[in-house]
Amino acid sequence: MSLSGIFPIDKWNFTTQSILNVLSEDDFDFLISRQGEQKYAKGDIIFREGVVPTGIFYIHQGKVKKYKVDRSGKEQIIYIADKGELIGYHAILSEERYPDSAAALETSSITFIPKEDFLTILHKSPLFTQRLLKALSHEYTVLANNISVFANRSAVERLAIALIVIREKFKSGSKDGERVIIDISRSDLANMAGLAKENVIRLLKELKQEGIIGTEGRKIWVQNIEKLVLRSNFK
Repeated sequence: MSLSGIFPIDKWNFTTQSILNVLSEDDFDFLISRQGEQKYAKGDIIFREGVVPTGIFYIHQGKVKKYKVDRSGKEQIIYIADKGELIGYHAILSEERYPDSAAALETSSITFIPKEDFLTILHKSPLFTQRLLKALSHEYTVLANNISVFANRSAVERLAIALIVIREKFKSGSKDGERVIIDISRSDLANMAGLAKENVIRLLKELKQEGIIGTEGRKIWVQNIEKLVLRSNFK
C-alpha cells in the first residue's frame, strides 16, 4: 500500500536517483557507463569517515548504509542509499574528508567515479549542479527530522519510523500489491532507529503480536501500514 496521504515519507526518506536524469546520454556515459563495476559483499566498506576522497560512487545494484561511529564504537546509520544513487559527493563538493562511512548492506554492484570526471560533468551541466544542490538541501531536511526523532520520540516511535523509511528502500523494484520484504539485521535496524538491539527485538515482537508486522528469521514485512503509521506518531 502507498504511503500517500497517511505519512510524509519525503520528510524522512533521502534519495539522489533523480539527479542523473538531467544528464545527456553522452554525459551519463562519460560519468557512469565507461567506468567499471565492482562487486561488494555484505558488510564490505566502500569508504571510511576521515579519508581524503578521490571520487564518488554510483550504485548499480544493491543497498548501501551511510553511517557514523561514536567514541564507543556504536554505529548510527544516517540513511540507506539504493540502486541508481550517488554517494560520497559531499566530500568532493566541500573539499574535505569523507564526513561519514559507507558499507554494503547487501551484495552490491558499484562504480567508482574519479573526482576529475565528476567535476568535469558538474562544470559542464548547470542543471546537474542545480539538482545536486537541491538534493543537498533535501538531505539537510531529512537529517534535521532524524535528529528530532532521537531527541523527542519514544523507542517504539523511532522503530516505527525506521521501518516505514526502510520499507520504501526495499520497495523499489517490487510490483504493486507484492509483499515488501525488509531483509536487514537487527543490529543495523537498531543502528538506524538509534536503539539498543535488545529493545528492537522486544518491540518487533510486540508489533508482530499486534498484527502490524510479520517476521521470518531476519526478514520483516509490514502487514498493516496504517497501524504502523499510527505507532510512529509522526505529527
